[in-house]
Amino acid sequence: MALRPIATVRNLPEPNRFFLCSIASRHATKSYLISVTTFHLTGMIDAIHSIRLLDILDILIVSIIIYRTMLLIRGTRAVQMLIAIALIIVIYILAGKFELQTLHWLLKAFLGSILLVLVILFQADIRRVLTQMGKTPFRKASDTAEKDIEEIVHAATYMAKRRIGALIVIERDTGLRDLVATGHRLDARLRYGLLVAIFLPASPMHDGGVVIHKGRIHSSGCLLPLSQSQRIDKRYGTRHRAALGLSEETDSIIIVVSEETQEISLVQHGRITPFHDDKSLTATLKTLLNPSAAPGYWISWLAQLRNHDQKA
Repeated sequence: MALRPIATVRNLPEPNRFFLCSIASRHATKSYLISVTTFHLTGMIDAIHSIRLLDILDILIVSIIIYRTMLLIRGTRAVQMLIAIALIIVIYILAGKFELQTLHWLLKAFLGSILLVLVILFQADIRRVLTQMGKTPFRKASDTAEKDIEEIVHAATYMAKRRIGALIVIERDTGLRDLVATGHRLDARLRYGLLVAIFLPASPMHDGGVVIHKGRIHSSGCLLPLSQSQRIDKRYGTRHRAALGLSEETDSIIIVVSEETQEISLVQHGRITPFHDDKSLTATLKTLLNPSAAPGYWISWLAQLRNHDQKA
């Protein structure tokens, strides 16, 4: 329908004039929407065409780093500290908006050195993240033979039955040089009798943990870092908390024998797994320490990785 001149439209009756104005308004609105939609579609197509393969790779790497970092710090004190820092930033912005000069100046001085503050507050978490990032599924061959595993299990079972507490650390890829420096170096053959003698209450070296390195008892009386996690079961004492603390920072396998409950536990990646018989403990240690020799190695490794992500 062709639009009439404005003078002619004004001479029309009110209903006809309203009808013609409505048609003109619809045509204008439709043309505007079409132009806006075309503009946005053109911009989106241009943006898609400008994306390079390196841009996709860049986004993917950043997403993986953020995801893995959030998994590693979830459930730790780092989450509460990050929330507190975010709250301080919000207060700083509000103080500037409402011209609270003194508060704004104090927070500005604090946030000016926020990088140093973050490094100090999160040094343990940063160390754990870097350690986890340095791990690889292609593990080197283990130095712990099957007979050594049997010696460890035999000693743990013997001590559990006689209510002798023990803390046995099996070193893997992550070195424990700082840890062994706190104990007494032995460099002795791995024998169950020697392990039992070390942890006897009358022994001067029964406090702390024993570190097994390359199939030998490297050191005893080593001090382990205590875990600061608030999710530890109340029935676990200092020995379990020390094992958890070390497992959070390294890939070591720690065996804990409780003199109170006569329970043997395996600690790895911040998780405590109790065992009630020596056969299952032996099978688990063989799988962990000699994974390539176990059937279904890669399927088992992927399952462990998935379980670790869900736990974190």
